[in-house]
Amino acid sequence: MNGLLNGLRIIEGSAFVAAPLGGMTLAQLGADVIRFDDIGGGLDANRWPVTAEGRSIYWASLNKGKRSFAVDLRKPEGRELIQALITAPGADAGIFSTNLPANSWLAYETLAAKRADLIALNILGARDATAQVDYTVNAVTGFPMITGPVAHKGPVNQVLPAWDIATGYAAAVALLAAERHRSRTGKGQVVKLALQDVALAATAALGYLGEAEINQVRRPRFGNEVFGTFARDFVTKDGRTIMICVFTGRQLAALAEAGGLSAAFAAIEKAQSLDLKDEAHRWKARKELAAVIERWLAADTFAGAAEKLNKSGALWAPYLSPSELVAGKGHPLLAGNPMFQRIQQAGIGTLWSAASPFDFGAAQRLPAEPAPLLGQHTDEILSGILGLSSAQIGKLHNAKVVAGTRV
Repeated sequence: MNGLLNGLRIIEGSAFVAAPLGGMTLAQLGADVIRFDDIGGGLDANRWPVTAEGRSIYWASLNKGKRSFAVDLRKPEGRELIQALITAPGADAGIFSTNLPANSWLAYETLAAKRADLIALNILGARDATAQVDYTVNAVTGFPMITGPVAHKGPVNQVLPAWDIATGYAAAVALLAAERHRSRTGKGQVVKLALQDVALAATAALGYLGEAEINQVRRPRFGNEVFGTFARDFVTKDGRTIMICVFTGRQLAALAEAGGLSAAFAAIEKAQSLDLKDEAHRWKARKELAAVIERWLAADTFAGAAEKLNKSGALWAPYLSPSELVAGKGHPLLAGNPMFQRIQQAGIGTLWSAASPFDFGAAQRLPAEPAPLLGQHTDEILSGILGLSSAQIGKLHNAKVVAGTRV
């Protein structure tokens, strides 16, 4: 099977989330993504979560479908091999993505001297190249100050590394845009993508900066409510927690049908002179709406409420822990999803693995693939791309410049 990016080659020097995710996104579309790491593993080689034996589930999950090249990055011979890989000839080659320090031997100017049309993506913490990570970036966006329970004092960090994820997908877009520019003009370039800038751009795009500046307000915490409409969590008779959202008039009608709440909703409208089909009116009456829905769900089981909500077409979902999701509790989000397959990941075991979330009409989705073992493809890369002989490869191994699979 060929993906839409079949033939495209990206060399990746990466760690943690954003850069590996960007590369994996392209690999799952058919690109040949070669990740190089120091012999013994990079900064994220053993990052948690890990198996009982210490194998990183994290690393395996963010590097699916790539090839792995293990090399001593401190030795001049190792650095020369990486430079040769990055600048290897070919219309679909000469693309480099990294969030490692792109200076000295990995600097764009150094590499471009070996290949003039080189594309290099440098993922930075902040635009001035100072160190930042998702959690320090998130701190300055303002989100931790409006996340959490209503009465909570102080910041609440989010567990999801949202800015890393956004930057990872932005990195894939940036590389494809630069590659399209090169295919049209023959010119390469260096692209700089700052994690902090991605976060600030998203904060602005969602209206948080505009609200603070134009309305001169400091938004308070609203717990699990969705600001400006009606959406929040509820608990059923048997203790299951669900999320119910109403963003449209149709969804309001569906919820009313599911819980037999039409009369109660009409009474709220009459008492407050509101039209609950209007989002702002739903926000104003959110406490009254919540009280009506709470009474219904306090008397109904999860199974009963789920059946009614599904039948009416209401917008809702159960809260699931990762363990419940894996076990298939609730909706069959894994077993019933063609994006997911069970794969055997060497050193870890059999687990659910996701292919690309993109479902293109013009190409069949490539199946999910395991991550490589560290150094698994070292020899085939040396011979297939750099054209080294078996004797030359043997000498590199003997000199500990390169390494094969870590056992």
